[in-house]
Amino acid sequence: MKAFVTSWVAAAVAAITLCTAQGASASLFSDDEARLAIRDLRVRVETLRQQGETQREAQRQLIDKQAEELRRALEDGAQARRNALELQNQIDALRAELARLRGQDEQLARDLSELQRRQKDVAQGVDERLRRFEPVKVTFEGREFMVDPAEQREYEAAFALFRAGEFQPAQAAFGDFLRRYPQSGYGVAALFWQANAQYGVRDYRGAIANFRALLARAPEDPRASESALAIANCQIELKDTAGARKTLADLIKAYPQSEAAGAARERLSRLR
Repeated sequence: MKAFVTSWVAAAVAAITLCTAQGASASLFSDDEARLAIRDLRVRVETLRQQGETQREAQRQLIDKQAEELRRALEDGAQARRNALELQNQIDALRAELARLRGQDEQLARDLSELQRRQKDVAQGVDERLRRFEPVKVTFEGREFMVDPAEQREYEAAFALFRAGEFQPAQAAFGDFLRRYPQSGYGVAALFWQANAQYGVRDYRGAIANFRALLARAPEDPRASESALAIANCQIELKDTAGARKTLADLIKAYPQSEAAGAARERLSRLR
């Protein structure tokens, strides 16, 4: 009987040893199988206690040792699984971050391309605006001078109103033009046409002021004698006969060979 127990214990120990050697990894046992194995070992320990004290103690210690090794192997396997899961989670997070960064890079590339396109459009627009504002040389009434394109457009727009018989907006447009471009090469002509527009809306005092401003600014201008005659006409409309007679006399004296002087002599002869 003793030999049989000894043989059985030896076989059990050998099996446990084999399991330990082959089962260092938790992958050989499931948790339930491990628990069953431990329970079986403990049952066997209880049986062995009936044997001799020394033998039972030795067998118990051996079995406990191997049970501990098995438990540790199971714990190491569980920890390895937890580590593997954590590592996989980290890998998944890194992949997601990489995808996000790639998306950002693609968006930045698109934004940069759009910014470069807009910059090009802005540069072209600036060049076009600069060309529109760049002074140009014009020939006007036998004179050459430099004007801004906007200045030229505004003068021509005001003159177009006058030619269309729109005297009220024309005189306002010429007034704005003269305030904006007081030294313009179109200045004398603008004064002349503004005064005529004012005459057209019966603003005789305003017309007189602008005709006189023309005479003071350009007494040698071809329109000077005609402006003096227009001043006299405004004075006549204002019933200022004495003023009109003086203006006509001054006109004849200042511009004796002009057509305006001939008209002045005729009107002067009719004034009482």
